[in-house]
Amino acid sequence: MKSIIILIFILIQSPFIFASEDIYLEKAPIDLSDQPSLQKGARTFINYCLNCHSAKYMRYNKLLDIGLSKKDIKDNLLFTGKKIGDPMEISMPVAESKKWFGAAPPDLSVVARSRGSDWIYSYMKGFYRDSSREIGWNNIVYVNSAMPHILWELQGEKELDQKTGKLSLIKAGKLNEKEYDSVITDLTNFITYMSEPGQLKRKKMGFYVVGFLLLLLVLTIKLKKEFWKDIK
Repeated sequence: MKSIIILIFILIQSPFIFASEDIYLEKAPIDLSDQPSLQKGARTFINYCLNCHSAKYMRYNKLLDIGLSKKDIKDNLLFTGKKIGDPMEISMPVAESKKWFGAAPPDLSVVARSRGSDWIYSYMKGFYRDSSREIGWNNIVYVNSAMPHILWELQGEKELDQKTGKLSLIKAGKLNEKEYDSVITDLTNFITYMSEPGQLKRKKMGFYVVGFLLLLLVLTIKLKKEFWKDIK
């Protein structure tokens, strides 16, 4: 019994122990009903991320659900002979990606479900210059990540203060901090949408189902009263 009590105490305390070691993540301002944000995020994802990372469980025609037309997709987002019904895959061979990055870049189809939107948002804002790394970059969220900072021209270059653990800008990019945060918000929004494209329809259907059940409950109560009104 004493051993069981000790085990329960450890299990209760362990989340707090591990939580203290967790890296602080910024809250991602996700809004999956914001179609302009999703559209901008899709462009950023396809123009920057899809060069190395695939999203093989996401098809280009699902972009129709966020307000883009077939013409928009074909003219601006389809490259290298892809068709609108094709999945978002890359042409880079796995062997080549391992050679360049040391490891094959992961597929990003469901990364928002495994890592969370806050992690993606914070990760894309957490790059800093690190001369000790071959790629010249490091990240405060994912230390020693094999991924270079693909958006450095937009954000600029930052350095890490080893004492405070905070980042500071050492070279400005094309965008100011507010503009860059907006780009990352849109990108995170789209990656979150991509992890479950049907969730908006599912949630909308859920409201209809709950409404139907409430109506059915009212009718059931009235029917019960009608059946039992003559019974004393």
